[in-house]
Amino acid sequence: MTPKYLKLKIVGGVGWIYFNRPEKLNALSAEVNLEFEAVLAEWQSEDAVKVIVLAGSEKAFIAGADIAPMSQVAPNKAYDLADVARRVQERLCDLPKPTIAAISGYALGGGCEVALCCDFRIAADNAVFGLPEITLGIIPGGGGTQRLPRLVGLGPATEMIFLGKSIEAFKALDLGLAHQVVPLGQLEAQAQKLAEELMSRPAIALRAAKAALRSAMSTSLKEGLQIEQQLFCQLFATCDQKEGMAAFLEKRKPQFSGQWD
Repeated sequence: MTPKYLKLKIVGGVGWIYFNRPEKLNALSAEVNLEFEAVLAEWQSEDAVKVIVLAGSEKAFIAGADIAPMSQVAPNKAYDLADVARRVQERLCDLPKPTIAAISGYALGGGCEVALCCDFRIAADNAVFGLPEITLGIIPGGGGTQRLPRLVGLGPATEMIFLGKSIEAFKALDLGLAHQVVPLGQLEAQAQKLAEELMSRPAIALRAAKAALRSAMSTSLKEGLQIEQQLFCQLFATCDQKEGMAAFLEKRKPQFSGQWD
């Protein structure tokens, strides 16, 4: 596919998705979300893509939703608008491959919510995070009220959502919203480095780890422990488990294949 609002590239197993609406600071719309959803669906089963990195421009990762069309949405159509955002963000969140958000500039509203769906968030030192929907007379509608408090705690999430205040990169790092902060000029290189490190890990075990971690956010402890045990046992049917343990005993670097035994 050749999307209109996204730029795509695959380099050495890393699939890069750049949001590309410069005149709107990469603001999300229904059309952008549908393109994004289609790329994620395609790359989920694309063997050439091992890790997915999301990025924007120097000024904006994603500066939120496109307010002009949203301002004209009737109440009975608001559900459809929110449902598209929810669906694509659920797909991103549940993607079995590791995901990284490389964030520079504004990550506001829907942009912050997209970043929350990724496994890792690397922020440039000019990054700004926020959920300012309250200042528009609404609340976050793409998962912000649910994912942010699970990540940073209820207190910081309440402050950001009730007051609509933005936070800068190092504050996001302190809260755990960002995993690391790097100089703007090093952002893509650092995301690539992390992606390469992830690709050196056993792919099937990574998928299992991601599934187990996601279950911890939506199930009871007892249910989560059962899921973890099942996934743990399944990995003993992989070549990577045998290779990883043999390499440990033989004091050498493992060569993972990502294959079932």
